[in-house]
Amino acid sequence: MQAERYIAAADLGSSKIALSIAKIEGEDIQIIYYKEAPSDGIRYSCVYNPGKAASALKKIILDAEEELHMKILQLVVGLPRYSVRQEIGTASITRSDPSSNISKEEINNLKSMAIDSYELQDPSKEEIYGAVAQSFSADDDLVCASENDVIGVTADTLEGNFNIFIGNQKPVSNIDRMLNDVGIAPAHKLFVPTAVAGAVLTEAERENGVALIEMGAGVTSLTIYKGNLIRHYSSIPFGGKSITSDIKMECGFTEHLAENIKLAYGACMPDKLQSLSEKIIQINDDENGSYEQLPVKYLSEIITCRAREIVNAILYLIQESGYADKLRNGIVLTGGSANLVNLANMIKDMSGYTVRMGFPRSQIFSSSGYADARETGAAASIGMIVEARKDTRLNCTEEAENAGAQKQQESDTETTQTASAPTSEGQEAEAAPGELFTDMGEVIRPGKKKKKQKEGNGPQVTWKTRLFSKNSLLNKIEDTVGELFDTMN
Repeated sequence: MQAERYIAAADLGSSKIALSIAKIEGEDIQIIYYKEAPSDGIRYSCVYNPGKAASALKKIILDAEEELHMKILQLVVGLPRYSVRQEIGTASITRSDPSSNISKEEINNLKSMAIDSYELQDPSKEEIYGAVAQSFSADDDLVCASENDVIGVTADTLEGNFNIFIGNQKPVSNIDRMLNDVGIAPAHKLFVPTAVAGAVLTEAERENGVALIEMGAGVTSLTIYKGNLIRHYSSIPFGGKSITSDIKMECGFTEHLAENIKLAYGACMPDKLQSLSEKIIQINDDENGSYEQLPVKYLSEIITCRAREIVNAILYLIQESGYADKLRNGIVLTGGSANLVNLANMIKDMSGYTVRMGFPRSQIFSSSGYADARETGAAASIGMIVEARKDTRLNCTEEAENAGAQKQQESDTETTQTASAPTSEGQEAEAAPGELFTDMGEVIRPGKKKKKQKEGNGPQVTWKTRLFSKNSLLNKIEDTVGELFDTMN
């Protein structure tokens, strides 16, 4: 029986950080901790302010360590979802032994060659997030669609075609700075779309053709699978946060109030709300004793306008991908903003595709006591756990007692060395605790309604027969996005 190990993964979103910790025993994945907390210093899923992002991440890490009595030493994180472009790369080799079967190692070498030989437009600002094989040819007369088809074939030459995903370099280096400030090493940096697909898509969907739409707070992304391979990826800088911004500007609310009204009563397609559209939300202002009334139908009209723009943009990207007529399994909708009432129905009406909600598949993990780990907003962090599990050497934690003893021993050793060996002015200094971590792992390979807020623990949006206080927010969240979407409206 394989020894148990633990993997910690964090989905760094524009509005929240989702931290998952799983116990791994062989093929079994048990989620032993899942929590979402407000993020900071992150825009469009990119870390732009490592200091602020580190403060938000450190808090949720400390909460997990205290609850689990463990020390988190490494963390699996995702690469940015936005501003990623897709290019075509090729590589070929002449085999030294044409009579031998093509091996998995040769395929991996071919992938490395395709990545290494690809010339970036600006190497100082860009880096390759990963590569995914699209097809192989052996001796120019045998074309294979996948790795499994070409492994075992005999040939003089082998050629591969790859989709290469390229993104900005600075947000990736900012992830290292953020983790360094927290005092945690990066275990792996993963290409999030493939991780999300592994968590929510079935084998039949990946084989027959499916469009995976992940709608987050700051970014909505499109990943298309066909023939069990990722064929296309693209994204737009709009999501749930832009809907909140519209409510805020149209109604004159604070962003906190607009967000919580959206979560409590937000819906698309006002004509299909039936009696709900007749309801009125009444909001009391303790500062001047006045109140405001917001019809649910009007709220839905505001939300629907922005949601339609986002959906139209994604449908355009599907058309541009060349796979619009090859999506036999339609659309799978996931992400933290996917639970908006009637959003899936609106996408179905606008596109003509079948649409289902993409919850993390229960067959791949267990999560006793953490129901939120089965929601659409958890798809990315759960998917990163599933992906990182393939690294059988990875263990992100250790017991707190062991970590404390080791830290004390290192501290005592350092004190002894300092006392016994005085430094000279010309002697090279050792690495300071704040030194930037280097990448310790392979970069990548390439419906449920929100719970109601408890009384006094957040905004209490009510019907006309109840009152709401703008000043009753006890848990205030720092503004992480600012006026980004305001300037884009």
